[in-house]
Amino acid sequence: MNKNIIYLLVLFMAGSGLAAHADQQHEKDSRSMFGFESSQTTEQQYATAIAKALKSFSPGLKADSIKPIAAPQFYEVTIGTEVIYISEDGRYMLQGDLVDIERRVNLTEIVRGAGRLKLIADLDETTMIVFAPEEVKHTVTVFTDIDCPYCRKLHDEMAAYNKLGISIRYLAYPRAGVGSKAYDKIVAAWCSKDPKAAMTLAKAGKEIKKEIEDCNDPVREHMDLVRVLGVTGTPALIFEDGTLVPGYIPAQRLITMLEEKKQQ
Repeated sequence: MNKNIIYLLVLFMAGSGLAAHADQQHEKDSRSMFGFESSQTTEQQYATAIAKALKSFSPGLKADSIKPIAAPQFYEVTIGTEVIYISEDGRYMLQGDLVDIERRVNLTEIVRGAGRLKLIADLDETTMIVFAPEEVKHTVTVFTDIDCPYCRKLHDEMAAYNKLGISIRYLAYPRAGVGSKAYDKIVAAWCSKDPKAAMTLAKAGKEIKKEIEDCNDPVREHMDLVRVLGVTGTPALIFEDGTLVPGYIPAQRLITMLEEKKQQ
């Protein structure tokens, strides 16, 4: 396990009294994680409880050392979709994921997801190429590249996604960058009189041309979001709760994942 994660887990268990209340709000989880709230609990009791919690989290995980740290309370700081933890005196910083062991919940990823949703919500949907069914049950926003093999595989299943009630909203991410052939192709799709048809042709390997010369395409705007959202490749799927999932997902698997998210 990553050392940063172990470090955060130790801090979390030491500060929250082992997350005794599973229904605590995220804000309280974050606050109690970094504060040593009970002066009556001995270090040995902490160590025993932490070791037990780590074992429940991963049976084969055994700590070599468990001890308190000399650090004040930490605060959660969000910068776009990035999350860091800064001590109240501004001296210490932690980077990594804060995990609620008892609930198996990545609290940091929840914050990142909220940040992604806000950025996506700020986009005008008219700047996207949308393939939607008559009855939309779920919406997935996808960063796509014309020449990406798995982007093409995803597009080949568009009818299957739509049949299951999944709306696919495309954002542009030509990975080769501005001025590349991939960039020109995706601009041509957005600047077509029928962007959906042009996208389908391009994904099939057909040549398409820019039909609207004075087109104010959103490709660069979409590309600017890539780094901020944490996207590193294509296709990159963003679910309705802000979860970022890299790679192609078959239609049946995707609807299962979306339904599970909905029930959480």
